[in-house]
Formats: sequence, C-alpha cells, structure tokens
Amino acid sequence: MEWPSLHLKADCKECLASDYGNHTENGKNVHVQFNQLLQALAVPPSFTVFRVNTLASCSTEEIKVQLEDEINQQYASRGQHRAVVESHDTLPDVLYVKNSGPHLNLKNSAKAVIVGLQCGMSVLRGSDVFAQGIMGAPADMQSGDLVSVYADIEGACKKGLKDDFEGQKHFVGNGIARISRHSLFKSETPAKGVGIEMTSPVYVAPSLSDILPSVVFPQNLPSVICSHVLDPEPNDCVLDMCAAPGGKTTHIATLMRDQGLVIAFDKGQNRVERIQSNASKWNLKSVRAFPYDATKSCAIDADGDPFPPFPPEYFDRVLLDAPCSGLGQRPSVFNKMSARELSSYPPLQRKLLAQAVHLLKVGGVLVYSTCTVTHGENERQVEWLLREYPCVKLAKQDPHLGGTGAHFPDSQLSEENLKLLQRFDPGDLDPLSARTVTNDCIGFFIAKFVKTESVR
Repeated sequence: MEWPSLHLKADCKECLASDYGNHTENGKNVHVQFNQLLQALAVPPSFTVFRVNTLASCSTEEIKVQLEDEINQQYASRGQHRAVVESHDTLPDVLYVKNSGPHLNLKNSAKAVIVGLQCGMSVLRGSDVFAQGIMGAPADMQSGDLVSVYADIEGACKKGLKDDFEGQKHFVGNGIARISRHSLFKSETPAKGVGIEMTSPVYVAPSLSDILPSVVFPQNLPSVICSHVLDPEPNDCVLDMCAAPGGKTTHIATLMRDQGLVIAFDKGQNRVERIQSNASKWNLKSVRAFPYDATKSCAIDADGDPFPPFPPEYFDRVLLDAPCSGLGQRPSVFNKMSARELSSYPPLQRKLLAQAVHLLKVGGVLVYSTCTVTHGENERQVEWLLREYPCVKLAKQDPHLGGTGAHFPDSQLSEENLKLLQRFDPGDLDPLSARTVTNDCIGFFIAKFVKTESVR
C-alpha cells in the first residue's frame, strides 16, 4: 500500500508553494522541502505526548508508572507490543511514548467499514472508531465481526451506505465491530460510544479517550512549549484569547501554581464548557472562561472587573493561539481549503494581535502562536506587528527547541529577528532524518514579544 501525500486544492497548493518560493536555504532546495512537507503532513507524528499535572498529589515519576500501566493494559487487550513511557529531557512536565508504524502488510477483511475523513485521521493517532463517525457498513455486520476500516477521502459516502463504496478511500486498519449495522442506522436513538475497536491499526498509538484525566493531558509538544515560553508566574493576570479546548489555559494555570487569574475566551458556549471541564478535572480555581469575541476584548471605558471587555494594559501576559488554516496538523491526507479561505485568516489574526497589544501592560509578554506552516500567518504577521506597533519588540524564547523563523519572498525580518522565532516545520524531516519527540511533531509557530511602552 502506497501512502499518499497531503492533497490540496490546486489554487491553495499554488498559493502555498509560491509562499515557500523556489530557492536554496540552509543548503536545502525549498521546492524539495515543500514536497517533503506534503508527505510529512499526511502521516501522524511518531510520538504521543502527555503533559503532567504538576499540582497533583502524586509525583511525576508516579504518574509515569501509572500512565505506562494504563497504556500497556490497552495494548495487551489488543495483542500489541508493550510501550515504554519516557520523560522529556528538557521539559519536566512532559511524558511521551513512541508510536509504531506504518504497518502496511495487514490483511484486509472482507467486511469494509467507511468512516469520515476526520475519524480516519484520528484512528491514525490511536483512536478507536466512535459510532458517530461511521458512514457505511455491510448489511450483515454484527457486533464481534472483524472489519477493515477505510477513511472517505473526499466526503462522498452517504450516511448508511451498505453497498461497496466506490469513492476514494484510504485504509487505516482492522478492528472488531462493537455495534451492529442495525443499531448504527436503524435504531430510534442515535448510536454512541465505540463502534469499532481498532485492534490492528496502520499506526499503533495509545487511545487517548479518558486516559488518567486528572493527572495527564494529551497535547502536541509545541503547544506545551508555547505556555513555557509565555512563562507565567504566580499572581499574574493572564489572558488566553482563543482558548478552547483549554490545554494551554490549564497549563498556564498550572505553571502559576493556580495562584492569580487566567481569563480564557472562546466564541461558542460549547467550546467554553470544554475549557471549564478541563479546568475542573485538574481542580483549577484560577481559570475563568467566557464565551466572548476576542476581537472586541479591549474597551477604553471598561471598568476593570474580571468580565470582558477589559481596559487597556490590564494583563501581565497574553497568549494568542490564533485561529489559523491548520496546515500544520498531522495527519491530513486531504484538505478542501481554497486559496480564498486561506487568505481569510491573516486579517482576523491582525485584529486579534492589535487587541492583544492594547490589553498588555508595559513590560508584559505577548506570545503569538499558530498550528500552521504558512509564512502569511506566521513570519509576515510578526513583520506586520513590529511595523504597526513599535511599542513591542521580539524577545528570546525559553525553551527554544524548534527551528528558527523561515525566510520568505520580500521578507524584511533581520537574521537576528528570525533567530528569535520558533518554527516546527515537518518539511524539515527528510527521509534520512532521525525522528525525535522534538522534531517529529505537528507544524507550529511561536513568536514572543515584550511591550516596551504604551501604544501611541
């Protein structure tokens, strides 16, 4: 079985390719690096990362033992090899396990189940198939049947399909059906829970569903680094502007020893409830989450009570993990985004950055991050902010475990400034690169600023 590269719409691919340019940088042909990027984005990272609750009553070493036992109970029930949980050599609150795959010689079952694309990509990172994600199943499928699972690449499968699916599909592994076709599609109440237990996935990784929720939080490594770069201190007043599902919010509160105030915004009530739920699991009292439009978060006449909007220079630190194109997420084998949609993100990000600068105290820290690899949403935004707001300056990041900022056509950023940026680019992973938990992760970007004077 040949593994695909990420497929983009032609106009989006052309836009992204021109963004990368066609030149040599640090001894690498950027066109070759772009093709490597598309290949890397189609496969999951080689590691699953967990952030530890350092406020828990048990030690990190005790949590490490618990986590390894939990994962190996999963693996044993599925006939998979034992896993070893490792401690990160730089980040004391990070544990990780190496995944395995691709296992390309699995024997396909005669019974094929079609799942949605997002569901299929989740399977490649260790998830079982939940009933809601199943689009089609054989007419005679019963609970206990061995089935092969395929992701519907283009979203062409109609819910309830029982015949062979003729659209583009991608094999993600074998599993045991835990629900019958009748219960899936004929029951009066919607089917819930695990529909297929993945016993032989193409990529073996821990299932993250409800795994030690009071002491670990599954999180991509660059997202963990992001909160460390912000470096919040006890009794700070911190704003997380686009916070759901709350991974960085809870990390910030934990780094503050749950002393101070962490304000978290997101637009939808359901998303805010996820933030509140995750804070509750770790018994964090310093988090206050609001359903609020972060582009309207600063108001001159606000009274300063801990409810939005807020007056200028209210926060010691601001984290803006901005809405973005998500073109760093892995795995992704098909993306329907158009060039027009791709171009819609930078204007929104600039509105949010402007609000963040106004809300930040003089001497305060702003961290801007995205989970995408485009220069327009990353380095170009840094260039814009430094030009439009001379009151902020780039600052050194600690820890700095990723690469530096990337050159792009017509860039005005100096080499010194590029070195202050932190970029995790899967395109840097050529076939001969050694995979580590630090370099084999999602695409991500981090910039850190310090406000040196009030906005004029």
